[in-house]
Amino acid sequence: MRDLEGKVAFVTGAASGIGLGIARALAHAGVKVMLCDIEEQALETARAGLAAGNADVAAVRADVSLRAELEAAARATIERFGKVHILVNNAGVGGGGDYGSWTQAGWEWTLGVNLWSVIWGIEIFGPLIEAHGEGGQIVSTASIAGLAGGVNPSYNVTKYGVVALSEGLRPTLAEKGIGVSVLCPGLIRTRIMDSTRNLPERFGQVEAMTEGAADNAAIEMIRAGVAMGIDPDYVGELVREGIEEDWAYILTDTDFEPAIDERFANIKAHFDKIRGRVPPRGAG
Repeated sequence: MRDLEGKVAFVTGAASGIGLGIARALAHAGVKVMLCDIEEQALETARAGLAAGNADVAAVRADVSLRAELEAAARATIERFGKVHILVNNAGVGGGGDYGSWTQAGWEWTLGVNLWSVIWGIEIFGPLIEAHGEGGQIVSTASIAGLAGGVNPSYNVTKYGVVALSEGLRPTLAEKGIGVSVLCPGLIRTRIMDSTRNLPERFGQVEAMTEGAADNAAIEMIRAGVAMGIDPDYVGELVREGIEEDWAYILTDTDFEPAIDERFANIKAHFDKIRGRVPPRGAG
């Protein structure tokens, strides 16, 4: 999508952090943006801030873990802008404790926001993008933890899922004129470690991301890294470029490249363990 001016984008988790950075970058490129978030006051502040710069933006509150609310947000987007070209599944939470402290609610919340919202976002908005025949792009935010496991199992599961979903859909949707990108950010200056501030009441009490962590030093390192992390506006500009050039993977830095290299080297080493030992296939 080389020419973004006049296109329409729907961005979840848009009231702050990476989502707001993406919305700001797209708006600066002339994209009309529907901001979506569960945090109503922050959402209105974000909308007003972008509108003050003459951006064509609107906002809709939704709990993206609920399909019905995403569907309502999609209707609001079409009513306001007529069509949609770009879907940014960015909303995410750092919920769920470590092994030994898991609860049903913690897993359901984390899966609901981080993975199910991406699944339903694509299911709902994909046909809307197809309908106008002008092409489009789907960007879904995973994490570097979707390429090399981090320190929180439920978070890792959701982020690996977003990577797998994006990789699997990319060739399928390319035939329909829709590019698919997965954003795998490193340590970005967001409020991910304070995700429970937006916990819906229906989940009750859930364990914190750091609860039960076997390596507290690693958790504190991540917390400090996030506090001193990369500016979300930089990430937004990378996403804009990724949309324009249809990048399969949008990465934010090289800090975790050694960990990813180590993971793939480990996989390769285990292929080597069975090399030459696979029995012939077929009837024998």
